[in-house]
Amino acid sequence: MKNLLITTALTFALSAPAFASGAHDGGHDADPAHDAPAMMAGMAGDAAKVDRTIDVVMRETDDGDMLFEPKSFEFARGETIRFNVTNKGELEHEFVLDTVEGNAEHKAMMAKMAMEHDDPNSIRLDAGMSGEVIWAFTNAGRFEFACLIPGHYESGMHGPITVGEKMTQTDVEYTTGTIKKINAKAGKVTIIHGPLVNLDMPAMTMVFRADAATIANMAEGQEIEFVAERVKGKLTVTQMK
Repeated sequence: MKNLLITTALTFALSAPAFASGAHDGGHDADPAHDAPAMMAGMAGDAAKVDRTIDVVMRETDDGDMLFEPKSFEFARGETIRFNVTNKGELEHEFVLDTVEGNAEHKAMMAKMAMEHDDPNSIRLDAGMSGEVIWAFTNAGRFEFACLIPGHYESGMHGPITVGEKMTQTDVEYTTGTIKKINAKAGKVTIIHGPLVNLDMPAMTMVFRADAATIANMAEGQEIEFVAERVKGKLTVTQMK
């Protein structure tokens, strides 16, 4: 009987699923799409639930500096962002989202050994290449994007991410308008609109930028309610209902 119990216990132990401890934030052992744990900075986003698409450029300057464009980001908690990242420099660069402390930890590790991130919060690109990171900012706070290749952070490749509490529907100021013209190829839409209270602008007809997903839900002559913000200095439709 005793031998039977021991045999049964061993069989159960060998057949039971193994629950490995989670990798460190942005762990190198996690499967990028499914297995990566949630981080303080958020978690892998669902491509079908992207709220905004933002273009990010990585490059070097003639003075030897390395930089990202834009230099900072502001989001609302709960937003899912698609970062379209392009390396316009002559060197390899990476785009990593994490806390300041998390990036410092990874940077120290990379200084000691050859490492390459392959996680949903990061992408590494050779010169001239492009890629994307889709990220859900589930927590409010101050985070950071950076290139952690040795020497690049010190040359200027990092910037702050501020994530504020998510606005309620009543906090969002929608503007009514009628779509006059759509230029999907250029990512532009002309709207005859009422006052843009958040931008302190009167009613008029203006051209706005919009991402492909937003334009796909638009039609000329359509009456809409929308939110416009300045994104990289351009008036952009960021929400629509």
